[in-house]
Amino acid sequence: METNLDAMSLKELKALQAQVVKAISTYEDRRKRDALAELEEKAREMGFSLAELTGTPAGRKRAAATPKYANPDNASDTWSGRGRKPRWFEAALKAGATADSMAI
Repeated sequence: METNLDAMSLKELKALQAQVVKAISTYEDRRKRDALAELEEKAREMGFSLAELTGTPAGRKRAAATPKYANPDNASDTWSGRGRKPRWFEAALKAGATADSMAI
């Protein structure tokens, strides 16, 4: 791959430099991804998944949270009690409602 750098403009040289920096920074990730794909293919050929062979779970699966609270103004608007409180929940609390009164 012979490139005549002397014939390139400053704009072309800077674009080439940006491409090289990006290629270098992602090189190891690309190699790991290729190696992982190769290992997964080999495991499939032998009738296994890579997760089965390494003893690691394929991915963390978390059950969907069931709703615990419903908006008093709109019952289809629910909240599981996890994470940040929805605006309607905060507004209802400020208006004097209790969490127990909004429980499903």
